[in-house]
Amino acid sequence: MFDLIVIGGGPAGYIAAERAGHAGLKTLLIEKRNLGGVCLNEGCIPSKALLNAAKIYDYAMHGRDYGVFVDAVRLDHKKVIERKAKVVETLVSGIKAKMKKNKVTILQTEATILERNSEGFVVEAASEKYIGKHLLVATGSIPVVPGIPGLKKSLENGFTLTNREILDLIEVPKKLTIIGGGVIGLEMAYYYNCAGSQVTVIEMLDHIAGPTDQEISRVLKKSLEKKGIVFELEAKVTAIEEATISYEKQGKVNQLVADKVLLSIGRRASTDGVGLENIGVETNRGAIPTDEVGRTNISGVYAAGDVNGKSMLAHTAYREAEVCINHILGKKDRMRYSAIPAVIYTYPEVATVGETEESAKEKGIDIKTIKLPMVYSGRYVAENEKGEGLIKVILDQKYNRIVGVHMIGSYVSEMIYGAGLMIETELRVEDIKELVFPHPTVCEVIREALFEI
Repeated sequence: MFDLIVIGGGPAGYIAAERAGHAGLKTLLIEKRNLGGVCLNEGCIPSKALLNAAKIYDYAMHGRDYGVFVDAVRLDHKKVIERKAKVVETLVSGIKAKMKKNKVTILQTEATILERNSEGFVVEAASEKYIGKHLLVATGSIPVVPGIPGLKKSLENGFTLTNREILDLIEVPKKLTIIGGGVIGLEMAYYYNCAGSQVTVIEMLDHIAGPTDQEISRVLKKSLEKKGIVFELEAKVTAIEEATISYEKQGKVNQLVADKVLLSIGRRASTDGVGLENIGVETNRGAIPTDEVGRTNISGVYAAGDVNGKSMLAHTAYREAEVCINHILGKKDRMRYSAIPAVIYTYPEVATVGETEESAKEKGIDIKTIKLPMVYSGRYVAENEKGEGLIKVILDQKYNRIVGVHMIGSYVSEMIYGAGLMIETELRVEDIKELVFPHPTVCEVIREALFEI
């Protein structure tokens, strides 16, 4: 008998188990693959290991701009993959150690919810039955696989890859076609471009980077195009056959020949085979609706992370998991989504939080937009010879406070949390102007922007 059974060992699952165990709840964590889930094993962390290598390569290639001359630069993809594996192994070991420290029982197998009885929720795993007073579903997400003719066969024979396989690819393809210009597609486009691939990105929308501020996405596209990445926008893939990708653009069918294809058009909640229907948990298009404390429609059952379909980001999953556990423990807490940062780890980086100009206007917010080039930061000028960095601050004029910040440039992934904090705490512009920022830092542009009002 457990106080809590957690199904899924990704960011939501392992954080929930850790917090619950630390609070003294007898906790069972069941994960069918590897602890850490997609984020740690097939997404966030391994991709950053690759991207860091690409950035180092990028710096070296342009060293002469800064007076540093490197005679020969080569990115050894095999060594990068080997280091990626070591990073993942180190972090997975760290999670296991945390589970042990907090007395969490771990099962590495599939789990199925069977029923609810007078004692709690009955879950079957490895032919054994376990009962939990509370249940947290954190089964994550899986790649969306559209009905493109030839795609299924292409995935089976390895010509088309998902985010899982692309991160273990031993050989760098001479020609790589990426279907989807979202975060994963762009990050892999940047890495494999640096590694030597001729990269083409096919995107259905008229812009890249999905819901990212459109001016920022245009700057990013221009920067990636300068590196040699080709974008086919407003284009729809119609077929994949052997080494050929067919796509329709402006009413005309075109074809591309590639060595590999990356399918990266989005992800959907992974709820198939979990057994939710056995206890009456409602789903909406596969995702599990939850309230502000992570509860489903069934008392005692919670859902956190990608599986609820709200914000498919690891850091959102962390916080959702904490809210769920706090509610189980009787602590007052609730999930808020207005200031969740998002980052694209290309070079330059993109970081955003809060409302865009478009979303703010849709909500009827009376906004003022302040734009500054990153060259307003002395450090940015000192460290970026040809940088085209930009910051946009979105102000709610009625309350004179920040509701959105969008940046492209160096270090922005490490700066965006501060902007999120300003939005979350509803700081007034006057309050932020009184804060002292370290000098010289790139983050000073946030404060500088407010003095442009």
